Amino acid sequence: MTARRTSLLLVAGVLLLSLNLRPAAVSVGPVLDEVRDAFGMSGATAGLLTSLPVLAFAFFGALAPTAARRVGVHRVTLVALLAVGGGLLGRAVTGSETLFLLLSLVALAGMAMANVLLPSLVKLHFPDRIGAMTAAYTTALAVGLTASLALTVPVAEAAGGWRTGLGLWALLALLAALPWLGLVAHDRRPDDGTERRAIRYAEVARTPLGIAMAVFFGLQSLQAYAVFGWFAQLWRDSGWSATAAGLLVALIAGVSIPLSLWLPRLLASREHPIGVLLAVIACYPVGYGGMLLTPASLAPLWALLVGTAACTFPLILTLVGLRARTPEGTAALSAFTQSAGYLLAAAGPFAIGIVHDATGGWDWPVALLLVLSLPLAGLAAYVARPQAVEDQLDRRPVARVTS
Repeated sequence: MTARRTSLLLVAGVLLLSLNLRPAAVSVGPVLDEVRDAFGMSGATAGLLTSLPVLAFAFFGALAPTAARRVGVHRVTLVALLAVGGGLLGRAVTGSETLFLLLSLVALAGMAMANVLLPSLVKLHFPDRIGAMTAAYTTALAVGLTASLALTVPVAEAAGGWRTGLGLWALLALLAALPWLGLVAHDRRPDDGTERRAIRYAEVARTPLGIAMAVFFGLQSLQAYAVFGWFAQLWRDSGWSATAAGLLVALIAGVSIPLSLWLPRLLASREHPIGVLLAVIACYPVGYGGMLLTPASLAPLWALLVGTAACTFPLILTLVGLRARTPEGTAALSAFTQSAGYLLAAAGPFAIGIVHDATGGWDWPVALLLVLSLPLAGLAAYVARPQAVEDQLDRRPVARVTS
């Protein structure tokens, strides 16, 4: 295989992989009512279904680096995409509620592992183009997210039901696996005999910065997964059609396509980035307040504001890199921030389902999200300060490891 062909295959592989990092998580939201009717699913079970993505990110994402080290990063990526495709296809045809949940988990586990491996693949193959490739793959990720929210219902309506709407995304995952069939030969042991200072997960967990970043990430992810899991149903219950409700949630996701290319660079360029963070976060209470106080006809405006607020996510990922001095510190801070944060976020969709069932409406669930958005401002004020996690680590000797 020539170098040019390999490079093209890698670019195609990375971009197709990125397109598949969200459909498994969010495509069920726009057809959740039909899925619940098909299986007689309770509110608690539906809440569990919408919580599975964050649980998969927390647990299976944490396993990805070890799996890649032992098996090879390209092989694990291929297996992850096959798991996504197989899980999505299986859940689209099963008649069992239990199997639907288990196959959803299989697909989400593959998605979570691929999500963690993608930055390391970019660093491995595009060390001189990390910025350009990161911009490309985050845009592809946002496109995949938006498309799965916008197209699931129209495909379902045009092709015979929710099973077709969900099964469509299995085909995209299997297509994305094709380039990786030719890339598995690149796996090799990453052992270069060099030593580096080990910074352990538990060390970061004892630092104020690590805890603040994890809670910040967790509360933001809680908002995102609650919104993507339930807001399509909220707007359908408010009088919007299934297609229009899916498009409103897609608007929330679509806002991130241009803003994710701009806001992280703006944040990194500021010596005191708190203003950028607060301006974005403030869109949450404004958007939720508007949903509570104004007619449902203004839903597009509030969707636009909530989508802008959701761009807190790429800003937090930018801060992970800014709040560590070394690659080892960045990796440890990222691992703790995301895994602990996703565990916190898992409670969000489940709680929204319970509150909705208990109250019979959407005002209390939206009010709960509004209240939970308020601590983000205080956390932003702390993590925006110039500081590094290495400065807060336990000063006792730390083991050195050979990788």
